[in-house]
Amino acid sequence: MARLDALLAYTDRLLAIDTFKDYCPNGLQVQGRPEIGTLIGGVTACQALLDAAVERGADAVLVHHGYFWKGEDPRVIGMKRRRLATLLRHDISLIAYHLPLDAHPEFGNNAQLARALDLTVTGAAGGDPGASGLVLLGTTPRPMSGEDFAAHLSACLGRKPLYICGGDASITALAWCTGAAQSYIELALEAGANAFLTGEASEQTVHFARENGLHFFAAGHHATERYGVRALGAHLADTFEFSFEFVDIDNPV
Repeated sequence: MARLDALLAYTDRLLAIDTFKDYCPNGLQVQGRPEIGTLIGGVTACQALLDAAVERGADAVLVHHGYFWKGEDPRVIGMKRRRLATLLRHDISLIAYHLPLDAHPEFGNNAQLARALDLTVTGAAGGDPGASGLVLLGTTPRPMSGEDFAAHLSACLGRKPLYICGGDASITALAWCTGAAQSYIELALEAGANAFLTGEASEQTVHFARENGLHFFAAGHHATERYGVRALGAHLADTFEFSFEFVDIDNPV
């Protein structure tokens, strides 16, 4: 059992949330009961995850994608009302960490994806304001062609990636950033990578990759961001001695 305020103070410091300029509030988003005995984790605070938390008697939910995004409709209606009503009715806290969880060198989505794919981290490049080093640089577990790495992604993540061939050259330097980070493809090229891995693709991403000889892989927003919350939740459970379970709500995107 842990006090909510102690857990938040520890995690906010651990992820250095004050150093990030983000699109949403990081940390506590919805306040529930003051003590936590059971924490449920997931990628996104969707209704299915909240329902799973209720079924498991959770005291708090930890996610990467929470609520209150910059520019969204501020009214509490429709889907937002239903989600918030579930949390408030059952006195469950919602805790969310976005960019700070992407960037953390141990528990972050990028670092944890490297572990899942057996990648070697050799450096980092820029990223969002206040989040320098968000794009990681490194090497594949062995010399790989683009097709070989696509097959490796499929085997490790359980999802066939979108692969845009950047030519005949093998991957010599890989850059990656989880989620919807396709706009960082130019940064990857500037950093010397000849392959870039992220979660999603845009129409122009394909042309940029082909015209610059850069292998590009979109392995799924959800699929690439399952690992940060899982690692962070397990660490918090060990530190504060409460129960943690990661619930993977399937999402093909």
